[in-house]
Amino acid sequence: MIAAFLHGIVLAFGLILPLGTQNVFVFNQGASQPKFRGAVPVILTASLCDTLLILLAVVGVSVVVLTVPALQTAIFSIGILFLLYMGWSIWKSDPANLSEPEAAMPTNKQIVFAMSVSLLNPHAILDTIGVIGTSSLSYTGSEKVAFTTACITVSWLWFFGLALLGKAIGQFDSEGRLLKIINRVSAVIIWGVAVHLAIQVIKRL
Repeated sequence: MIAAFLHGIVLAFGLILPLGTQNVFVFNQGASQPKFRGAVPVILTASLCDTLLILLAVVGVSVVVLTVPALQTAIFSIGILFLLYMGWSIWKSDPANLSEPEAAMPTNKQIVFAMSVSLLNPHAILDTIGVIGTSSLSYTGSEKVAFTTACITVSWLWFFGLALLGKAIGQFDSEGRLLKIINRVSAVIIWGVAVHLAIQVIKRL
């Protein structure tokens, strides 16, 4: 059971570490909110969405998603639209005005964006369902529970840590210059992912 738990930790960390749209959004919210508690909604939403995807992957939904090409294409297409909109929203944001309460993203918008980059992010879905779901097939009973628990735990700790890191950088960069650069780079990365996904969708047609 310990081996299954460690396997879950290493696998989940390897999947969540790369700079993707979900990580970028959580980091930006940690940096842009005047107080850390303002980023709690995005942390909880991203963590809960990841937990849902991991649980669905482990119980076997991965088999359905990975064997239905039309479903994969639909997920990619919807994800592309959200990524384009999110990139534009981050690009036009102005970190220099973060001291103003109205500049911070409100709770309801945080939740909607966090859900979109988590549940409508093709890479996140395919990584979670394809990799974690497939790996979980090696375990049964208590070992599968340990593996699943490890993956979920890493996800929650990572998002809290990422938001804290964003907050620390936000406090250091009081004038918002660094954050503005980070936002622009983040937007370009998100648009790059959208273009990459669009190319994959075209190849599937």
